[in-house]
Amino acid sequence: MNKGKLIIIAVIAALIVSFFVFDLGQYFTLDYIKSQRELIDGYYQDNPFKVAGIFFAIYVAVAALSLPGAAILTLVGGAIFGFLSGLVLVSFASSIGATVAFLVSRFVLRDSVQKKFDNNLASLNAGIEKEGGFYLFTIRLIPAFPFFIVNLLMGLTPIKTWTFYWVSQLGMLAGTAVFINAGTQLATIESIGDILSPGLILSFVLLGVFPLIAKKIIDTAKANKILKNYPKPKKFDTNMVVIGGGSAGLVTSYIAAAVKAKVTLIERHKMGGDCLNTGCVPSKAILRSGKILSYMKRAKEFGFKSASADFEFKDVMERVQKVVQTIEPHDSIERYSSLGVDCITGDARVTSPYTVEVNGKTITTPNIIIATGARPFVPPIEGIDKVNYLTSDNVWDLRDLPKRLIVLGGGPIGCELAQAFARHGSEVTQIEMMSRIMIREDEEVSEIVAKKFAHEGINVLTDHRAVRVKVNGDEKQLVCLHNEAEVVVPFDEILVAVGRAANVKGFGLEEIGVNITPRGTIEVDDYLRSNVPTIFACGDVAGPYQFTHTAAHQAWYAAVNSLFGKFKKFKVDYSVIPWATFTDPEVARVGLNELEAKEKGIEYEVTQYDIDDLDRAIADQEAHGFIKVLTVPGKDKILGVTIVGHHAGDLIAEYVMAMKHKIGLNKILGTIHIYPTLAESNKYVAGNWKRAHSPKKLLEWVKKFHNWRIS
Repeated sequence: MNKGKLIIIAVIAALIVSFFVFDLGQYFTLDYIKSQRELIDGYYQDNPFKVAGIFFAIYVAVAALSLPGAAILTLVGGAIFGFLSGLVLVSFASSIGATVAFLVSRFVLRDSVQKKFDNNLASLNAGIEKEGGFYLFTIRLIPAFPFFIVNLLMGLTPIKTWTFYWVSQLGMLAGTAVFINAGTQLATIESIGDILSPGLILSFVLLGVFPLIAKKIIDTAKANKILKNYPKPKKFDTNMVVIGGGSAGLVTSYIAAAVKAKVTLIERHKMGGDCLNTGCVPSKAILRSGKILSYMKRAKEFGFKSASADFEFKDVMERVQKVVQTIEPHDSIERYSSLGVDCITGDARVTSPYTVEVNGKTITTPNIIIATGARPFVPPIEGIDKVNYLTSDNVWDLRDLPKRLIVLGGGPIGCELAQAFARHGSEVTQIEMMSRIMIREDEEVSEIVAKKFAHEGINVLTDHRAVRVKVNGDEKQLVCLHNEAEVVVPFDEILVAVGRAANVKGFGLEEIGVNITPRGTIEVDDYLRSNVPTIFACGDVAGPYQFTHTAAHQAWYAAVNSLFGKFKKFKVDYSVIPWATFTDPEVARVGLNELEAKEKGIEYEVTQYDIDDLDRAIADQEAHGFIKVLTVPGKDKILGVTIVGHHAGDLIAEYVMAMKHKIGLNKILGTIHIYPTLAESNKYVAGNWKRAHSPKKLLEWVKKFHNWRIS
């Protein structure tokens, strides 16, 4: 904690202690105020502005320090200044004092609280940023609620100071008016209970609840406004229609069928979506073939004089398709039909909040799930349409290995495919407009992968922005800007891998008014419901993550909330999201890395274990990479983990479970790991943390004890 915070805490503590030590509370009682009423009135008549100023300052101080006595002071305001003047004075003094308390709480406590409970507070922060003023207003309407607690707690949230101030002033006005009015009749009041009777408290509670009810009414009205233009069928053909047969759509359908709902799944092309057909599965298949070739080039490392493979690229690509075909039955129409899902192949179109049209037939349903996924994004590069550019969708159609291949993009897809093609013999140039590849990872991660790429002959050009494609006869060139100078890169094929865009257009969402975010995804709430109450979305089309495993994760919430949301609904949990880039070395991560922790201002400790010291990695000739764990300073609570190395995507699983179930490094250290395995590295990094946090003074005494035993 910095010096400024310590000074503020000390000053506040001294003022509060003084209040109680000097028994200043005796001056904030009804009996005392009544006994001094005539004296105060007389002084006020002689010095109205001075009394008003002193009263205002005292009230601000009491509210700012959260001291008892605000209620009594409000009565005094009515008794001395009358209703109108008292209301103005108290309203501003209480709001200013509350804002001071709010700011102190924010300055002293917010950072530490947000850092400690970062994952738990993420959804709360989002809600406060969106509707914090509304909820603060409802609380302020209830004078029986301890306002000083509201001041302190709201200081821990992202609500803006000005919003807090004016909402507080407006929200407390009704309660203040009641107390001021009572203060004008001070002689008849014996206790606070005479003012806040059970009936009056109930009235204020109802007043406070009213905005919540009103909000619910408004939300319902908005929903009805959308729905009123579409007649609701008297009965439905099915409980749910799912549009899209990728990971999100398949899991949603599976869950709906498992709870005996009647569900219809519509897929326009191939079941399994991008992951099976053009993404995760084929990319891992070609990466595996590339890995085998890389081992042959490293034959001497394993004790062989030489090794080589006689292959044709078309056979490799045919193997990729065989892998896809082998997995296809898992996602097939036959399998899902056997599970009770009505599978339809065709182009779906949402024609109303209750109807979906496919193959000339209209299906009625109370629930529509949009799981249409995403497609490769192709930036508007001049001349790109003059060449048959490749994307992650059509690269699998290649049967001839490109001699010179440009890979546009330094993210996971670009990096994986760049290495895969390079290992099969392509001269690969990777173009990235940012300062390094894998920009979301820590710098040393990018550096390790970039060095590996350079060692394998990949020409990585960072800080290069593609501006146009030129075609001169059979020669194709990509022109890039680097430090304001043009760089020309010749190529035979160009693979565009700069990101993915959600599929939100062309099937009726625009016509019925489904909201789209600035990022181009369907706007959904915490329950994955769109602004059209019968339409939910999950997977890449909803965001915020574009991973197969998060699509499947969201699918459970979409299915359950759409089917049972009127009775019980569940907020999507994004607290622990892992991912991996399957380059060699693999890069896997869960939670924060150093880059994100610094951006968010979160304090952390780093513990690292270098895998080059691991027995199994040495035996496998894969002794490279590291495990880096970020923890709360002084504690074993895991904030995030980055793993670079052989099978990093598998090793990360232990930390995903640990973070999900609040397991710290001490318990990982206390878990038996099989020897010799790569998983031992997880235990060793925990051991490094333990050694760094050993009780040094205690160990010194233990050493003296042992010396005494043998002396």
